[in-house]
Amino acid sequence: MEAATDLDSRAGVLTAARAARAAEMVAAADQLARAAEWAAMHSVDSLDEASASAVFGETVVPIAGPGAPLVGEFCVAELAAALGMPTDHGRWLIGEAVELEHRLPRLWARVMRYDLPAWRARRIARQTMELTEPAAGFVDRQVAHVAHRVGPIVVDRLIEEAVARFMPETAEEAAASAADHRCFTVDHRQVSFAGTSKVYGELDLADALDLDAAVSARAAHLEALGSSLPLGARRAAAVGEIARADLVLDLLSGTTEDGQSVGGVARRGSREVVLHVHLSQDALSGRSVVGRVENTGDLVTADQIRQWCGDPFARVVVKPVIDLDEHIHVGSYEVPDRLAEQIDLRDGGCVFPWCARPARRCDHDHVVPHSQGGTTCSCNIAPLCRRHHRLKTHAVGWSYTVLDSGTYLWRSPHGYRFLRDHTGTRDVTDDAPPRPG
Repeated sequence: MEAATDLDSRAGVLTAARAARAAEMVAAADQLARAAEWAAMHSVDSLDEASASAVFGETVVPIAGPGAPLVGEFCVAELAAALGMPTDHGRWLIGEAVELEHRLPRLWARVMRYDLPAWRARRIARQTMELTEPAAGFVDRQVAHVAHRVGPIVVDRLIEEAVARFMPETAEEAAASAADHRCFTVDHRQVSFAGTSKVYGELDLADALDLDAAVSARAAHLEALGSSLPLGARRAAAVGEIARADLVLDLLSGTTEDGQSVGGVARRGSREVVLHVHLSQDALSGRSVVGRVENTGDLVTADQIRQWCGDPFARVVVKPVIDLDEHIHVGSYEVPDRLAEQIDLRDGGCVFPWCARPARRCDHDHVVPHSQGGTTCSCNIAPLCRRHHRLKTHAVGWSYTVLDSGTYLWRSPHGYRFLRDHTGTRDVTDDAPPRPG
């Protein structure tokens, strides 16, 4: 009742917000401490010790900078799963905790006193992992007392100074490699709902001027042909036109002065679009207006798909329909392409708890091992990325079972249980923390 009364006033809301922030700071520091303790329970101090005591299939990994203890690779996955995060995020958490405890002791002490937010210390630890011990110690001494109020720019400068002072050879290599930053990237990882990708780069000035002139000329040509798109959109369309028609010219082939033929690159005049379409009743009745780009998982409109396929340069290939509910069974150990395609489309990605690696980049695992009578069929094959495939095969205590097509129940060495299906991962352990909402 008292808390409710306090929250009726502005001062009470501010007081409660400050208390919640303080509790969050304590919880983050405590989680970092538990990560360090978990690492200590699974660490060795040297590669020689690791080689002498390694369990078959498991290796130790340098999870922090030089001089920090090495950690058994399989311990990372269980802590990450128990905390409801992907294995990579668990590795970052443990690595930054080990880095702070063993190589940045002043920062670590402040976090453990709840005097410095854990996220600030972790951000610094992330940047010092590539430094030698003397260089990391220099950063720790210089930044620890002001870490609560400095931003990334100050830390970056300290890192650069540490490299220059204690790692001169690395500084020289960095200076040499920084002489040329030219690049050109087409980013397909985050395709927008409208079906667009981001393009960015840094070009030689002459190349940039030529590209700008070509794009401007083609955009003007599109306007002359009647395009009503704004200039920015016409320039974007012009890049596609150039890619399909202008980049590979007849100038790339011909003969040299001594009569030798050169080039011979074929003109690229077609675009291949591969669409995996999951049909529903709404789609069949015309009420569905959304499709999905499989390689990114992003949604696109049906009109955008029609535009891609209707482009005069496009070459549309229709692949055989795969029934995701069909039970495919073969007598061999090897997974045939048809079964692999079905599994990849059904599950979408690695089925280990919280993992997001696309299925097409995963191994195809026999849930019940083939050596133990497991069959090569739709109900016993699942995609696992190489890291989690090794974990399931070699780590003692990890197992999973198929509850239904595309639904898996995982058990960890310490008895945690995770339900994984097409919607994601749920912690179904009896003492699992409540999910928000």
